[in-house]
Amino acid sequence: MEKGTPVVVDMQVIPVAGHDSMLMTLSGAHGPFFTRNLVILKDSAGHTGIGEIHGGDYTCDALTSCIPLVVGKQIGTYRKILDSIHKASSRSAEDDGEGIQSLDISKLKFVVKAEWAIECALLDLLGQYLDLPVCELLGDGKQRDKVETLGYLFYVSDKKKADLPYLDECYSVDPWFKLRREEMLTPERIVEQACTLNDKYGFKNFKLKGGVLAGAEEMEAIKALKKQFPEGRINIDPNGAWSLEEAVRICKPMEGVLTYIEDPCGPEAGFSSREIMAEFKNAVNLPVATNMIATDWRQFYHAAALKSVDIVLADPHFWGFGGSVRMAQILNDWGLTWGSHSNNHFDITLTAFAHVAAAAPGNPTALDTHWIWQDGQNLLDDTPQIKDGYLEVPTKPGLGVTINMDKVMEANKLYNQLPYHDRNDAEAMQYLIPNWKFDSKKPCLVR
Repeated sequence: MEKGTPVVVDMQVIPVAGHDSMLMTLSGAHGPFFTRNLVILKDSAGHTGIGEIHGGDYTCDALTSCIPLVVGKQIGTYRKILDSIHKASSRSAEDDGEGIQSLDISKLKFVVKAEWAIECALLDLLGQYLDLPVCELLGDGKQRDKVETLGYLFYVSDKKKADLPYLDECYSVDPWFKLRREEMLTPERIVEQACTLNDKYGFKNFKLKGGVLAGAEEMEAIKALKKQFPEGRINIDPNGAWSLEEAVRICKPMEGVLTYIEDPCGPEAGFSSREIMAEFKNAVNLPVATNMIATDWRQFYHAAALKSVDIVLADPHFWGFGGSVRMAQILNDWGLTWGSHSNNHFDITLTAFAHVAAAAPGNPTALDTHWIWQDGQNLLDDTPQIKDGYLEVPTKPGLGVTINMDKVMEANKLYNQLPYHDRNDAEAMQYLIPNWKFDSKKPCLVR
């Protein structure tokens, strides 16, 4: 009788692309397409494991270079496999260690670690071998059957102003699919967006992506949202666009309106974001969340020492699956709060988020997900659903979902047709404001 767990016999890395709306952020305007990388593992027991991670050639090449470290290894030694990847890797010459505390999108690829897609696929295989869902393999096991999510609201520009191939859903019979491709830049339209999402997915809590208009204007949208959803938890994320002075000035009056504020200010006057946000917390009685100033354990140590953050949005694609749940355990023990940020993603990541959040102890904050902006572009036959504001957690072994390779190859074909594969939010913005350039201290429409 053969000893040990099944062995990985094949690893594929497949880059894929999907359609996006002209979403506005501090970094500019989303282009018509987003990219991701998939990892597909086969084992000697005949199972398939899947993972999804950040897009682009840098990450694709990093994953491909890992194939010799994965194939031929037992799935039960997945921690050792990941350790071998870490020991074999070296920091890119372009990586200055600054992370994304100034939201430089070109550095996001250094914060998102490619190997976590491999971890996801290995856990998928191990769960199938053990006849257990992935969430039972993380931390102290499954803590909940469904995961609360929030409605992730965006300002959206008029795609007709850009000579780019954005998807047009004006004839869709689904009110949300139709609305998500339209211009939405006023408080009234942001409230309409939230109401439409409430009708479709049942969201009761919302986060607005800020860093687009002047901070005071964005707060008018927050007030309108709170009026429409008085029992809802309403948050805003300007990605550190505001100065400390402006952040204190506009957030202090919102102490009874905002539930928390995410990354209100960034590096300033020679001080890091961690120091500046500690000063913000001294001045404003609001919990502070981040996915920018605590993206690894060393950063978290300094953020915690300075008491500059209350809620760590520990995206498993930054932290790894085990690391994200470990962060959730620490935060729970310390009386702080865990959550997860997101980026544009397919439904494999949506499934992975469900399992990680299901294993997080305590009372996590409602999870971000961009999935609502990509809904309908499924790569799975059995995409988990969001109902009444909660994401279902699959109960079958492993991730508990089935990949549709025909749809994967369609998404790969789209990827191969694109002129470039890295995210570039400046290109679309330059149709709106000629010669526009990113400035971490100026909302994208304030020039």
